[in-house]
Amino acid sequence: MGRVKKISEVLDILRQKDQIRNIGVIAHVDHGKTTTTDSLLAAAGLLSPQLAGRALALDYLEEEQQRQMTIKAANISLYYEMNGKPYIINMIDTPGHVDFSGRVTRALRAIDGAVVVVDAVEGVMTQTETVIRQALSERVKPVLYINKVDRLIKELKLTPEKIQETLVRIATEVNRLIDMYGEPWMREEWKVSFQNGSIALGSAKDRWGFTVQQAQKKGIKFSDVLKAFADSNIDWLRENFPLHEAILEMVINHHPPPHKAQKYRIPKIWKGPIDSEVGQDMIECDEKGIPVMVVTDVKVDPAAGVVVTGRLFSGTVSDGDSLLIVGRNIEARVQQVAVYMGPNREIVNTLPAGNIPALLGIEEARAGDTLAGVETVPFETLKYVSEPVVTVAIEPKHSKDLPKLIDFLNKLTIEDPTLVTVVRPETGEYLISGMGTLHLEIALTWIQKAGLEIVAGNPIILYRESVNQRGKVFEGKSPNRHNKIYFYVEKLDDAIVDLIRRGELFDEMDRKQVAKILRDHGWDADEARNVWMIDSGGNILVDMTKGAQYLHESRMMIIGGFQRVIQEGPLAGERMRGLKAVLVNVDLHEDPVHRGYAQIAPATWRAIYASILTANPVLLEPILKIEVKVPPDFIGAVTSILGSKRGRIVDVAQSEYISVVSGEIPAAEASDLAELMRGATMGKAFWGTEFHAWKPVPESIKEKVIMEIRKRKGMPLQLPKISDFVEEA
Repeated sequence: MGRVKKISEVLDILRQKDQIRNIGVIAHVDHGKTTTTDSLLAAAGLLSPQLAGRALALDYLEEEQQRQMTIKAANISLYYEMNGKPYIINMIDTPGHVDFSGRVTRALRAIDGAVVVVDAVEGVMTQTETVIRQALSERVKPVLYINKVDRLIKELKLTPEKIQETLVRIATEVNRLIDMYGEPWMREEWKVSFQNGSIALGSAKDRWGFTVQQAQKKGIKFSDVLKAFADSNIDWLRENFPLHEAILEMVINHHPPPHKAQKYRIPKIWKGPIDSEVGQDMIECDEKGIPVMVVTDVKVDPAAGVVVTGRLFSGTVSDGDSLLIVGRNIEARVQQVAVYMGPNREIVNTLPAGNIPALLGIEEARAGDTLAGVETVPFETLKYVSEPVVTVAIEPKHSKDLPKLIDFLNKLTIEDPTLVTVVRPETGEYLISGMGTLHLEIALTWIQKAGLEIVAGNPIILYRESVNQRGKVFEGKSPNRHNKIYFYVEKLDDAIVDLIRRGELFDEMDRKQVAKILRDHGWDADEARNVWMIDSGGNILVDMTKGAQYLHESRMMIIGGFQRVIQEGPLAGERMRGLKAVLVNVDLHEDPVHRGYAQIAPATWRAIYASILTANPVLLEPILKIEVKVPPDFIGAVTSILGSKRGRIVDVAQSEYISVVSGEIPAAEASDLAELMRGATMGKAFWGTEFHAWKPVPESIKEKVIMEIRKRKGMPLQLPKISDFVEEA
């Protein structure tokens, strides 16, 4: 490989699209993604070979602190020569832990090929399946790397025939997924195979690996590999079969260059008109066209400020260019264009389409935004599909650290949009909400690593409130009794809540488009036409009045009243979800003095609250999906723990060496799961949880849970009655 290349030499290659590959490494958690990535870094002269495999360079925390956070680079460009021709391989890091915020999807949007890493012992797991499905839906082409082959030889001491069987079985499984989730043309063209070199096998920890072709070319048989193990001669393997060579050559041979990939990927991943100028520029990957870039990652660099990284689909970006953040009316000037070579940001001043630029100066951009030279259709709407379900209150141990803490929380939410921080001025508490207790633990670790001493409360589970049926129409009176507002509520269809959560139906949308979507979902044409507000938490306000006077002037105040209801439901003051509130009639005072906000908003919320109480109101709790990997003799222990936690076992899959228990468990029951699990399985269980759904709290404990929440919030300790809100006729 020789010396590290000068950036000027690299720049010449970045202009040759044929010599560029944009790839990602995707895998189930613990299958060796980070270790694999490290071997590639070492190969490109970016990490010392001794450190690779142990350095976990793209990993967080300890390592990051010592290297000043830069290594959390969203991407890294590798330089590799094959058959005398130089290539640049832009590699984007994808999170292994599926925190369902779309980080994996955003990373996939920027790449054209994926290296799927599968553990030889554990085989294809549920998350492997998830990432392959996501990749295929973004038209990202997979190749397969089977890792930890050394475990088959050393730990399981399998015969050569058995080893081959295992490897073939994994390849067959991956191809079965391509059959299942791929489009018809992919099923033929994108299958992985040992024969054509789209499968590599090896050990990332020991940094050796090869494809069948490479082995044939070097005249080596699998028995030679076994012999190297028998003689403890791993160095021989590493010298003759460096892992990076296997993976990078597989990538260059099987993954498409950007201008070829964009022809079939853009029509799938971009919802705008393909025959427009912008559409054609992206299809052609035209560096002379209109610049369009999708932001996959935003980092705050202590020295430089906000660094925005993403894939440039068309045009060229240069220092000093102005770009729009699409759909947000913000224009910003690029101060500096760079690429990440290893952990370092190298300034290149200008970069053409097909590459992964790192830009300084676009302070307002967030992950998922589209940057462009003209206002156009964005790559995705700006709604995050994350639903934080656990909150923890923190405060600084020393009040002098308060400004630093606020500053740091700000930075955290820029880098991880799935963390939500809220300041409660009345109590001086800072609330951090995340996807689960693990997610919060990581956030708290970051705060402590930044040298801030904090006191954290116990994690609080966030609930939602909803209704199960249609409520009665109620009359809400304003405090001065001069205005009457009539409302009823009903349950919003789950499919529509999903559209809102996925960002496919939102308040800023053109109302004609909204009406069409709702009609397609079975709404009455009149109702679909008169949507006043769509709340991103999954609630809708509809106006069904006919010829009501003064309604137009009072509209914003009624919306204000509705907003209060959705932020604090009547049962426990938790957010509403899946509520459709329908305004039926109003009787408003002719004098504007008598119908200000202080009159109209309360009349609104009183009527809606009363109707909710007649609509069979429910408290919803977050349910986590859990997957536990455990040796077969501990299955009983795991299922009984889940059973004791109101959990539900969905599936128990057994492979030869490991069993996987999949199930669901309420977030409220998961706080001490770690200790119980370790205790019952002697520390041999590995598990992960992710948010799955909101489900009603069982009737048997519903009132107890509501009272606990009311007590914590200082609300009266009795369930609300209709007469608390309206006068009953």
